[in-house]
Amino acid sequence: MLSNLNFRVIVETLPDFWTGFVATLSISLTSFAGALVLGMLACAMSLQHSRFLRAPAVAYIDVVRATPLLAQLYFLYFGLPSLGVLMPEVVVGIIALSLNSGAYVSEIIRSGIMSIPAGQTEASTSSGMSYWQQMRLVILPQALRPMVSPLIGQAIVLVKDSSLLSLISVLELTRAGQKLANDRFMPVEGLVTTAACYLIIYFGLKLMAAAWNRIYHPLASH
Repeated sequence: MLSNLNFRVIVETLPDFWTGFVATLSISLTSFAGALVLGMLACAMSLQHSRFLRAPAVAYIDVVRATPLLAQLYFLYFGLPSLGVLMPEVVVGIIALSLNSGAYVSEIIRSGIMSIPAGQTEASTSSGMSYWQQMRLVILPQALRPMVSPLIGQAIVLVKDSSLLSLISVLELTRAGQKLANDRFMPVEGLVTTAACYLIIYFGLKLMAAAWNRIYHPLASH
């Protein structure tokens, strides 16, 4: 099949794919930063004894994880304008990706925190540390190591999920491939080039995860 590809057309449309590549990276990075903030906040709230704080966080995590990202994206894209809130499509997409990924990030962080032995908390409590001092000085530094690989995995999922933004006319990688398919009637060239670009991002993130594991395992063995 590759021998039948029109590489001349692919080369001619590389500027569009470069624009989509940069847009996908920018959208994914911004969305993941938002997901980290939301995830840490939701995790902190879900670990509290107060039902007033815990209930909204648990509801957010359950609702997001129980519904498709596409439904969430369309809910924001069509629902916000009906409430008089008008935002560019890319902003709506970033909000949807951040909200969706934030719920999964929250569970990753919570799992990392819960993996720390209870004796660490008891020892820090007996030394007079407040809850936030325990988290900042004792729990989180230890929980961070096992959390990084799952977080990178979630980042990979987020990059792939960003392709859904093409459905609301955001010019990212998938949209660039659709543009080639529609303008030149060459869907195979568009899909293959799009897939190649996603593979580049995937292997870049995979190398980051591998590098982290090489650093983490020697530390974990001591």
